[in-house]
Amino acid sequence: MDITPPRTFLEVSASGSFISAAERLHLTQTAVSARIRTLEEQLGRRLFVRNKAGARLTTAGERFVGHATILVQVWEQARQHVALPPGREEGVSLGGELSLWLPLLADWLIWMHRECPQIALRAEVDSPMRLLDRVHEGSLDIAVLYNPPQRPDLVSELLVEEKLVMVTSAPDGQIDPAQYVYVALSTASGRGCGPRHC
Repeated sequence: MDITPPRTFLEVSASGSFISAAERLHLTQTAVSARIRTLEEQLGRRLFVRNKAGARLTTAGERFVGHATILVQVWEQARQHVALPPGREEGVSLGGELSLWLPLLADWLIWMHRECPQIALRAEVDSPMRLLDRVHEGSLDIAVLYNPPQRPDLVSELLVEEKLVMVTSAPDGQIDPAQYVYVALSTASGRGCGPRHC
C-alpha cells in the first residue's frame, strides 16, 4: 500500500510550500508536485492553490487533511503491529534529538529492554520539527525534545530540567575575560535556548 501521496500532502499542508516539503522529504520539487497531482487526480479535486507565496489548501484540501492523517496513522500502526518480533506483545516508537541520546535516551532504552521485555522498541534520531510532525501523523509514539513548541494537537510534559554549571580551571574561580567564551543557541537550532556561558 502506497501512502506516500497522503504523507506528502500532509507535509505540503504543514509547511505551506512545495519547496519546503521537498526539502523536508529529501525529494525534488518535481517529485512532490507529481505526488500531489496523482492524489488530486485520484480524488478528482484540487487540493492546493499554488502561488508565489507557497501553497494554500483549497476547501477540498482542508476536508482531506483529517482523512490523510488517519490514513498515515492507521498504516503506521498496522505496519508496526505486523512487524512485532516473536515474544513481543506491543511496540513503542520513540524519536529524539541527537543531543539527547547520550545518556538520557540510551539509558532509558536499556532500562525499558530490561524492565519490559515484552515491548518491542523502535528508536530514531531526527530534527525537532520532523519529530513533532511524526508524532502528529502517528508514525511515532513519543518524541523527546529540548523546549518543544506548544501545539494544540499534542501534549508536552517536562521530563528533566537541565542545569548548566560553570566550570573553570582557575584556582580562584574567577572568569578570565581573555579565556571567556560566549555561546548563543538561537531558536533556529530547534532548542529555543538562550545564551550559554562557558
